[in-house]
Amino acid sequence: MLDNKTILVLAPHTDDGELGAGASIAKWKEQGSRVVYVAFSTCQDSVPGGWPSNILEQEVRAATGALGITADDLRILDYRVRRFSERRQDILDDMLKLRSELNPDVILVPSGTDLHQDHSTVHVEALRAFKQKTILSYELPWNNIVFTTSFFSIIEERHLEAKAAALNCYNSQKGRPYFNRDFLRSQLTFRGVQVGSPLAEVFEIVRAVSY
Repeated sequence: MLDNKTILVLAPHTDDGELGAGASIAKWKEQGSRVVYVAFSTCQDSVPGGWPSNILEQEVRAATGALGITADDLRILDYRVRRFSERRQDILDDMLKLRSELNPDVILVPSGTDLHQDHSTVHVEALRAFKQKTILSYELPWNNIVFTTSFFSIIEERHLEAKAAALNCYNSQKGRPYFNRDFLRSQLTFRGVQVGSPLAEVFEIVRAVSY
């Protein structure tokens, strides 16, 4: 159902889209869809010590490239990490511009149950901007208390490898447990078992529109 579509990935911070949907992005690109990735913040205020302040901008360019997203389809904005709620209208305005420019078929957002304040803001403003479109939430289990597994994307080994390669570009983040390769495989294996497949990524259907 996502072949040859325009898919808009809304990532509050660099790496959120890859963590939540990287394998599916690789699959959808392979199937002919256009994927536009928007990172709202490069998190300069929380870059680990010893790294350049713009390291996450460099890393997201490499990571999205590893998934097949073209340089023209990567947009990097400059909102301050953990301060999104102070700029809700600006974020909504940016989304409305994206809607007008791209007319996307599907929008990927963090879950409405995501506990991170920036993720929550992006979710809510995306509902306002794209309420007439198909919206899927991606899973970030370390931030979700509950998550409705209503859309399963069956993936192949090569898509898992593409996701792993993308996340491997984030050298500054490798100390985080959810960047561990064994965790990535176990998460996708677990979701695959739920639908009788070796591997899957799971999404929550917020709204589905069929033409």
